[in-house]
Amino acid sequence: MGMGYSETSEPGLVNEDVTAGYFAAFENVSPPNFPAMSAKDHHRWHLCAGLTIGLALWYLHWRWTASLNEDAFVFSVLVASAESALFIGTLLFFYDIWAEGDTPEQKVPVKRSDVALEGTGDIGVDIFITTYDEDISTVAPSIEDACSVFLPVGVQTRIYLLDDGGRPEMQSLAKRFGVTYLTRDTNKGFKAGNLFAALMQTRGDFIVICDADTRLFPAFLERTLGYFRDPKVAWVQTPHWFYDIPPGREIESALTQQLGSWRKPFARTLVSLLGRQNIGADPFKADPKMFFDVIQRRRNRHGASFCCGAGSIHRREPLFEFALGRSSKSAQEGAFHAQGMLTAAGLRAAGQEPFRFHVSEDLFTSLDLHSAGWRSVYHPEVLARMLSPWSAKAWATQKLKYAGGTLDIGLRTRAFFTLRLPWRIRLHYLATLWSYLSLLWLPVLLFAPVYSLLFAQSPIGTHSVEFFLHLLPLLLLNELSMVFACKAYDTHSGRAQTVAALPIYFRAFFMVASGARPEFPTTPKLPGETFDFRFAKPAILMLTIMICTAIWGIFWASAGHPDYTASLLTVNLFWLLVNGSAFVHVIRFCAWQPQTALSAYVSAKNCADL
Repeated sequence: MGMGYSETSEPGLVNEDVTAGYFAAFENVSPPNFPAMSAKDHHRWHLCAGLTIGLALWYLHWRWTASLNEDAFVFSVLVASAESALFIGTLLFFYDIWAEGDTPEQKVPVKRSDVALEGTGDIGVDIFITTYDEDISTVAPSIEDACSVFLPVGVQTRIYLLDDGGRPEMQSLAKRFGVTYLTRDTNKGFKAGNLFAALMQTRGDFIVICDADTRLFPAFLERTLGYFRDPKVAWVQTPHWFYDIPPGREIESALTQQLGSWRKPFARTLVSLLGRQNIGADPFKADPKMFFDVIQRRRNRHGASFCCGAGSIHRREPLFEFALGRSSKSAQEGAFHAQGMLTAAGLRAAGQEPFRFHVSEDLFTSLDLHSAGWRSVYHPEVLARMLSPWSAKAWATQKLKYAGGTLDIGLRTRAFFTLRLPWRIRLHYLATLWSYLSLLWLPVLLFAPVYSLLFAQSPIGTHSVEFFLHLLPLLLLNELSMVFACKAYDTHSGRAQTVAALPIYFRAFFMVASGARPEFPTTPKLPGETFDFRFAKPAILMLTIMICTAIWGIFWASAGHPDYTASLLTVNLFWLLVNGSAFVHVIRFCAWQPQTALSAYVSAKNCADL
């Protein structure tokens, strides 16, 4: 074990910084295990998916041919169009997660030729830890754990702290650990520019990318380097695991404590109805199991898992070769030594960068390399721990960054549609883009019940019983499909977050449409303290509109207005309740008090330890 090239590291030197972090209470949390999907569940999922698609086609055929309301034709067509767009998104999502296809693990390489490298000597691995404005208590554990990564025989590492903030305290921290400190004069290119500057000054055959809070497990290299025995593998992505997600409190014990032990049967009944054991758990729905163990893992069947930055390891060669491919022939010639070897200085002179200078450099790099014929591998085992967003600001920052970056790539470049990108892989990328473009049709479905109750107009031109006969089987079967497809993970919170984040997606969309490049705000790594009203305002406004609309509809229905029928009122009140629950979610976590929750967790943990 050790750092390889460096002989001056002293792991454990800054343990006071580790324990100073709020996340010290979560140090002993064990990572989750992600078993492969069983063949039986695969068959159930595929059967339900096929039936769902069939029912959806039946429903849409009925909507367009027999249910349009001629008295509100434009409104009716608009809603039917939004439903059709939603169906296209469902098809893309079903394709995205259709089947698992884990890449067989390979032996750890012992010599350079095992991973298609020329020359003799050890395999060199550079570990990059990027930082900008994070606290020492966040960065120090990441350096300490990087120093403790086990080095297989024939592998050597160098660890670099890439400080885009140019802070003396970070330089001192790097010196205390014996790792190399790198900084630059400007912040051009965001994180991608930081990585590019480091690549120009390093020489490792492989690069491990870590954010400031990424804490590698000792087995990281042992478990990932073997995949590079395939010479076409450009990178390996591992799952993100947020080890500090608040676990909440058990509903049963919380209610018993508040109401007395005689209410214990009531608490158990409530647990059964809610289908969950804890309250206050994961308030920002940051747990990434659904994305990594379902979406990323199943994209791997086509070698199409995306690079997600932190927790990934990259072969240096494809990064440089693709950058060279974008330059002119004369610039390409100048990028080589006389011996025909690529050089950092030559690549800089050619005016090209291995990483796209972009807010979503990881997604853009994935597109570039997949288009050039390189493969990626998703390794489904947790090999690093990271910090989750513990504030409304952190949640909003991440949403804006992901949405702005994806929309900028999709709408202002041809990267999603280049003919060099294989169609199987292209569909995975389009599924991601389509999910963000839902901001164009989801508002139609959200405001449809509001419009219906305000103007007593329905998008359905037939009796409500016939409508529910077509819709309810589709909704129920789709829910069953998600249960089997997503390993019983919580999919409802993801849908609620999509609705809740619509104002942020609109901001990103108009930013891109106006020609402004999305900025790269760093995600805050520390818990927030108070109610952040900024991010709750859109949700409060929407809820106010929905409540006022519901009151309006109930008033006219109770007054006996002939246009406000029982079916019109019932259907639209139901959808207002469903849609409004998403906005309640936003208000709740904006008002969430992390220190109170953390204190409760620490107290419960201490009691359990006793």
